[in-house]
Amino acid sequence: VQLQASGGGLVEAGGSLRLSCAVSGNIFSINHMGWHRQAPGKQREFVAVDSSKSYADSVKGRFSISRDNAKNTVYLQMNSLKSEDTAVYYCYANLRESSRTYAGTTYWGQGTLVTVSS
Repeated sequence: VQLQASGGGLVEAGGSLRLSCAVSGNIFSINHMGWHRQAPGKQREFVAVDSSKSYADSVKGRFSISRDNAKNTVYLQMNSLKSEDTAVYYCYANLRESSRTYAGTTYWGQGTLVTVSS
């Protein structure tokens, strides 16, 4: 199983970016997909998850998560970006690789850097 994230880059404060993360490999079903981020000098933190449409308080109303099931791809639309959103964004997928497994396994992507200039 592999996750490939893309869409990061440099954007001015107030701007928008859309991150994508495609999962491929031996997939029977996907339970949920989401995003975490890690800012310089800080611990990794939760951003959003698609199953419950839950968001970190810091991004509510600005970020939106969605998934294209046909493409096994999750998106993170980020609007009204702030300098404090600067971080490496990591996508993850919790999935089942076989009908014989009940519990899901979580896989992580390599991360994509988002830099917001003020």
